[in-house]
Amino acid sequence: MRFLVPSLLFIATISFTLGAILPLIRVERLFVFADEPSLLGIVSGLWETGDVFLALIVGLFSLAFPALKLGLMHIAAYAGASARRAVPAWVGSLSKWSMLDVVLVALVVFAAKTSGLASALTKPGLLFFAASVVLTAAVSALLRRRGG
Repeated sequence: MRFLVPSLLFIATISFTLGAILPLIRVERLFVFADEPSLLGIVSGLWETGDVFLALIVGLFSLAFPALKLGLMHIAAYAGASARRAVPAWVGSLSKWSMLDVVLVALVVFAAKTSGLASALTKPGLLFFAASVVLTAAVSALLRRRGG
C-alpha cells in the first residue's frame, strides 16, 4: 500500500505526457486524406489558424490544468504535512475538466463514423489521456483518504 500512490502517480504522469504528444484519433476523408492530430498538435493548429481563444481554452483545460494538478499531487504525495496543506482544495475539481476532453474526442469519432463522409478511429494518445484522467482521480481519492 505504501508504494501504491507513488506508482499510480508515476503512471498517470507518463500517461498524461504520452496522451498529449501521441495522436488522439485518425480521421480519413474520401479514402485518400488522413489526419492523426495529437492534443499538442490540435492546440498548435488552432493557434496557427487564428483561433487563439479556442487554442487558449483547449490548452488550459486539456494541458495546463491537468499538468498543474499532477504537479500539486506530486507535492502532496512526496512532501511533508506542511507542504500538503499548501495544496489548494480546488485541485480535485480539475479532473472533471480533463474527462470532458475524452468525451469530446469520443463524440468527434462517433460523428465522423455516422456521417458517412469520414471515418475515425481512436489512437493510443486518447487511451493514454483517458488513463491519465482515471489514474489522477484515483490518486486524488487516495490522497484525500490518507489525509494529504
